[in-house]
Amino acid sequence: MIKVFGHKAPDTDSTGSAIIWAWYLNEIKGQAAEPVLLGEPNTEAAFVLKHWKFDQPVTISDVADSAQVIIVDTNNPAELPHNINNANIIEIIDHHKLVGGLETKGPISVTIQPLACTATIMHKLMGDNASLMPNPIKGLMLSCILSDTLEFRSPTTTTQDQTIAKMLAADLGISIPEYAAQMFAAKSDVSAFSDAELLRMDSKEYAVEGVKFRVSVLETTSPQMVLDRKASLMAAMPSVATEDGVDHVLLFVIDILNEEARC
Repeated sequence: MIKVFGHKAPDTDSTGSAIIWAWYLNEIKGQAAEPVLLGEPNTEAAFVLKHWKFDQPVTISDVADSAQVIIVDTNNPAELPHNINNANIIEIIDHHKLVGGLETKGPISVTIQPLACTATIMHKLMGDNASLMPNPIKGLMLSCILSDTLEFRSPTTTTQDQTIAKMLAADLGISIPEYAAQMFAAKSDVSAFSDAELLRMDSKEYAVEGVKFRVSVLETTSPQMVLDRKASLMAAMPSVATEDGVDHVLLFVIDILNEEARC
């Protein structure tokens, strides 16, 4: 059984793309596959799963030696299971820069394209088979694109992302502005999370000249809800950094509607 997963602190694209590609492998390619997560999905991803009636995939903490895996939405070892280089990586599908550090047991298929969303790449890879996606899978793909493009506000958005998203929305009879507003409202409700959980919710690890950073992003339509917690969030940063083995924690609060960042 092939395990398909994205990065730690799974967001909508990482969660949805794992499910989309596992569907494609099972239903189109005839290969047994299951989507799994490397942590709890953020509030937006949880909303999307519920909206399209998907069970939340099982969460795993590591992978076994020689386990067959496909990596989506990342190629950064720091965002993957500790034992990833002992697994049998058979494919990578991503839209981020190439980081390096992954090892494979043989030649594999690697697709990294300068698009805003992994799910957009998957639609292209499916070719004519994309028309066979059932509505829930189409809904996941649309959700991934709207999330990663911030409803086409992100500067990383391409015409291909927009074209595919609009086509999917038309197929589903969905208003993009109305559905995106529901997604972003779900993402903005972080009242139930502790400061440490917020700092890890949508974050990635980077190293710059030997200095390790956890860079966290909170995309919200209600930035003041997070900014009101600035003092406690900053107070929690040193302990999060120590526990996670990094030197610094940075938090960026993205105001989706006004298209600006605060940190």
